[in-house]
Amino acid sequence: MKLCILGATGSIGHSTRKVVEQQPQLHSIVAATANRNVADMLDLCVKHSPRLVAMADKIAAGQLRAELKERSLPIDVLSGEAGLLEVARYDQTNCVIAGIVGASGLLPTLAAAACGKKILLANKEALVMAGALFMQTVQKSGAILIPMDSEHNAIFQCLPDDYHCGQKPSGLRRILLTASGGPFRSIPLEALAHVTPDQACNHPNWRMGRKISVDSATMMNKGLEIIEACWLFAIDHSKIEVVMHPESIIHSMVEYLDGSIMAQLGLPDMRTPIAQGLAWPERMESGVGSIDWTQLRNLSFDIVEPERFPCLTLVRRTLTEGGGAGCVVLNAANEAAVAAFLAGEIIFTGIVEVVERTMDQLHFAAPDSIESIMEMDAQTRVTARQHINRMSQ
Repeated sequence: MKLCILGATGSIGHSTRKVVEQQPQLHSIVAATANRNVADMLDLCVKHSPRLVAMADKIAAGQLRAELKERSLPIDVLSGEAGLLEVARYDQTNCVIAGIVGASGLLPTLAAAACGKKILLANKEALVMAGALFMQTVQKSGAILIPMDSEHNAIFQCLPDDYHCGQKPSGLRRILLTASGGPFRSIPLEALAHVTPDQACNHPNWRMGRKISVDSATMMNKGLEIIEACWLFAIDHSKIEVVMHPESIIHSMVEYLDGSIMAQLGLPDMRTPIAQGLAWPERMESGVGSIDWTQLRNLSFDIVEPERFPCLTLVRRTLTEGGGAGCVVLNAANEAAVAAFLAGEIIFTGIVEVVERTMDQLHFAAPDSIESIMEMDAQTRVTARQHINRMSQ
């Protein structure tokens, strides 16, 4: 299979490259994008010789061109948003791994879906911001959609073999999304105001980028996964339950009407869902080892404390109030707040405060186009920034 990796220098991109290197006779990286990490993209180009790449940052694109020319590597380098879209649509690829984090991944992922490609979706924002539009595009183009988040991929694996995302599964009672609880699941609540960005990014089970690591620590990540699951599996959020599972061995579960519960288990390694998605409907080696059942003593579960993870309450509020606008506001405000926390402008507990204040202030009509979604996103970031500035004074 000829692959395009959107976000090739991020955690999903690195995991995908490892899986491809495990089975080079099955898959090749033909196209890739990155933001500004020239050294990492150059490493990909040297090892995999893609035909077309793009850097979102134009200066980085120029630096990469120079490095490739020096090595006599005939690889075309594009830049900016137009370059990302061209790579996403590249007709020499038939599978796109959508691994760009945040709203910046929406347009390239949507472009790939419109071309009818196989989409391995790790970009939450395509569904959080534009769920209706994205799923309509997939259906219209005939694209194959396979979720890459470990939780949604687990759910996908627990559904019937002939299931396709966007369909309403038959016989389903509820979906159980498991959550590790991140690094702060047991520290005193009063200590949350004093945690540092490095502590928030030190996830006990997963190695991820800093933004998604902070989302895991606030559990906004799990809230966005609820929104994703609503679109992927055509189910109301009232039938999606979050269960604390610190070991991250059970990645999610599906409960059927007869009381049967199907669960997908595995070591916490993103190479597993990536390999499953690449090989679907078959299976392939991922490079991930086996669970040692003689050493695994406990699989524990607990409720999610709303006072510890108020972001989940905000997500439920957004879905209860209805309309795609609320999800756009929630996501944009959260991205702005997380960036501010990582930059040292606000404290950890200020993230949910920024999101809630922004949600209280903004009330948009439901978006009817990608242009209205992007405009809504931009306006929300301005409002969130105003709240951040007040809090940081």
